[in-house]
Amino acid sequence: MSKFTDAAATSHILSVAAMEEASRVGQRTADIDHLFIALVLNEQTAGQVLRSLGITLDSARKAVEKQHAEQLAALGVQAAPEPGDIVFHETGGYEWGDRAVELIRRANGGGKRGDAAAVLRELVSEPSGMIDAILHRLDTTPAAIIAKLDEVERYPAHRPQRIVRTDTLSGASEAFAPAPPDQVWELLTAPSRMPEWEPSIGSVEHPPTAAKMGDTWTVCARTERPDGKPIPVKPGFITQQIELVTLDESRLIEWRFTYTEAPQANARRVRIELEPAAGGTQLRLALAWERNPNRLRRPFVGLIMRPVFRLVLWMQLSQLGNGISRAFR
Repeated sequence: MSKFTDAAATSHILSVAAMEEASRVGQRTADIDHLFIALVLNEQTAGQVLRSLGITLDSARKAVEKQHAEQLAALGVQAAPEPGDIVFHETGGYEWGDRAVELIRRANGGGKRGDAAAVLRELVSEPSGMIDAILHRLDTTPAAIIAKLDEVERYPAHRPQRIVRTDTLSGASEAFAPAPPDQVWELLTAPSRMPEWEPSIGSVEHPPTAAKMGDTWTVCARTERPDGKPIPVKPGFITQQIELVTLDESRLIEWRFTYTEAPQANARRVRIELEPAAGGTQLRLALAWERNPNRLRRPFVGLIMRPVFRLVLWMQLSQLGNGISRAFR
């Protein structure tokens, strides 16, 4: 990715995660504490560094809660209610607070790349003392995090490569799930649980209890957003048939999605690799749209639309990764 696309992708991913965290505590403004938790969940170097220091989602949330409780107690204010479920996708009106906006702006200025590591460097140096106090509760310091970032960034970062095939439009990305690999594997291998993480699926018809390679089942499209607004679905695209095409126990799973009522539609493949990581599971996701050989090819249009297709692919991959991660939050 270029610096611009890196920064834009990072901003989107951190915004969604931080605002999801804000929604747990009934807030509509995401502040630097929510940004910190979003970085703990991030799949990039920043998240890996924080988790390598023993900071998990649970420990980060508890440290933030204790810090807020202490600040409120000092003002004679009773502690806030217990956090609830993530309701970001069912509600609206979310925005970044001024401190977070300024911090992200600095991470993108002065020749900085604007990736999660740049955001983390700015966050641990923020002047209010809140993040310093939270880190102290987590038995670490801003200096320790900066030193670890310096150490890790001396080596080239792994970047997933796009799968290049002439008959597909494909892409790859990474995500982090705050759960051990066996729990993530249990989620992904249960056809009945696909609506929990696959954003286009609303229900599963007669799912197999223990799917094996070659099994197929039918799913129905999601027709309503979490906030209750209808999702328009074209005729022929209500149902999909899913085939489990690859299954490597606890490590790799791949499905092929087809629209049986729309024979001219392209097929879709989703492939997910699992790798144990500090504090959870690193996910390597690949998505490919297989061009239907019976459809008329328009190379010129495809060339012009390629940037749009890449953006759509990235959004689809981002939604998949976030859906899996959110299932454990």
